[in-house]
Amino acid sequence: MTVWDEWAQVTGEIGSRVGPGVVRIGRDNGRGAGMVVGEGRILTNAHNLRGRQTTVTFSDGRSTMGEVVGLDGAGDLSVLSADTGAAPALEWRPGDDPPVPGTAVWAVTTPEGGGLRVTGGWVSAVGRAFRGPGGRWISGGLEHTVPLARGSSGGPLVDAGGALVGINTHRLGEGFYLAVPADTDLRKRVDALARGESPLRHHLGVAIAPAEAARRLREAVGLPPREGLLVRAVEEGSPAATAGIHRGDLLVSAGGRHLGRPADLFAALDAVPAGAALEVGLVRGVEEVTVQVAFGPDAAG
Repeated sequence: MTVWDEWAQVTGEIGSRVGPGVVRIGRDNGRGAGMVVGEGRILTNAHNLRGRQTTVTFSDGRSTMGEVVGLDGAGDLSVLSADTGAAPALEWRPGDDPPVPGTAVWAVTTPEGGGLRVTGGWVSAVGRAFRGPGGRWISGGLEHTVPLARGSSGGPLVDAGGALVGINTHRLGEGFYLAVPADTDLRKRVDALARGESPLRHHLGVAIAPAEAARRLREAVGLPPREGLLVRAVEEGSPAATAGIHRGDLLVSAGGRHLGRPADLFAALDAVPAGAALEVGLVRGVEEVTVQVAFGPDAAG
């Protein structure tokens, strides 16, 4: 048996094993894909939804209505309640170690007209950070070369055994795609969404300049170099404004975390419990300043 014969055999086995648990989200050709993660529960990308209800179509052509039970817009995830019938839940890949570059992976979707589309490729990079639909950074992304047709986001990326490796999100261009890794953290988030527990996402209310721009601006006014996130705008009435953060401040720490990338700030915000404040360290000119940022009931998103 040649390598290509083996590839074709694995591809067919994946279609048989994984396909029944993969769905199309939306009417007709659909807006995206999704997967069964438990009895009566379907996982998809939040950006595939246009309301609390949507059509869910299985590979055998059966359609039903799905309703949102848990939504994480910033994390681009949603779990729907729907009649999954006999469709099996996908198996999660054990462990938290991401597949290494060169690992063979497959994507499964349900195109318009029914049936399955199974395509294969390789992991090309791990640990990629990318912006979600709300502008929030999502870290740890898997980059891969599996060809994805339009409407494939929210569908599964699986290994040769059919176990879930990641959730496809969007195209990078020039033949590369991104997926959210299916690790323990993601599984906990999905389980919470399936219980109807949408996460609290705190909103600071600042616009951040790119690191290189921040370095040039500090040099231009004769300030010593310092790693951090430069505030280029503060939203009026936001938690940042109330705490006294100003345009031109350099944010260097938050909640005890060093801030080198926007993803570090989002991680610090996500770690703040409901009702708690976030301690932010900043540099204003050459002065070291510490502020306490409080989040009201409408400061999350």
